[in-house]
Amino acid sequence: MSVDKTVVLITGASSGIGLETVIALAKASPNYHVLLGSRSVEKGQKVVDEIVVEHPSIKDQIELIQIDVTNRNSIEAAKDQVETKFGKLDVLVNNAGIIVYRPDVDTLTSLREHFETNTFGTAICTEVFEPLLKKSSDPRLIHVSSDQGSITGRLDKSAKNYKIRGDTYRMSKAALNMLAACHKANYEDWCKVCSFNPGLCVTNLTGEAGRKMRIQYGARDAKDAAYALVDTIMGKRDDDIAKFGKESGIIDLDGGILPW
Repeated sequence: MSVDKTVVLITGASSGIGLETVIALAKASPNYHVLLGSRSVEKGQKVVDEIVVEHPSIKDQIELIQIDVTNRNSIEAAKDQVETKFGKLDVLVNNAGIIVYRPDVDTLTSLREHFETNTFGTAICTEVFEPLLKKSSDPRLIHVSSDQGSITGRLDKSAKNYKIRGDTYRMSKAALNMLAACHKANYEDWCKVCSFNPGLCVTNLTGEAGRKMRIQYGARDAKDAAYALVDTIMGKRDDDIAKFGKESGIIDLDGGILPW
């Protein structure tokens, strides 16, 4: 692999928005080498094999990397692997996330599970990969959040999803938005940082029941979010990144900035 290629790591990329972003980014330009982050090696390898069959032209641009954002040892092993092979990381997309959609789960368990992946995992993953981002000539840090984490939006009775509870998920994403704001302030001298809203998409994030509910609420194809995320990675939305944290908060897939 050419050392001139832009190295991008996308966590939680074995399905949904993450997977679609891996494919769309590799197809957008041969200058990107995309690391498909997957908690399961078996599942991740199966996905990579399927990509090679369906999109043979990008087979040399995509590589599996095992990473479980809830396990620091796994994160550090992934970091060592990236450092050994590439010596840098140009873009970190913290995409891994969960929605706990089980009626038997109590509030405390739900809080712990949501925050462990959606917030704590992103914080530790960024901390571990920070030294490699600093070795990039144009580093970017993108946290895939949600408009469900907008406090302003939560209090808007005209919002389409106003009646949807999801309290613990919303709390974890609101905390993620604060983390993005902290990274924006802490890294302002050397890294482009933003929180990205993919909108309500049809994915397997909440299982089959959740998938049907998303379709009922007008969820979009995950490819829509992937294309917007690719534009953000490629620098086509740098004007919005510059506004992030100044004019408002979350970069929206349809353009512009959503309120905190």
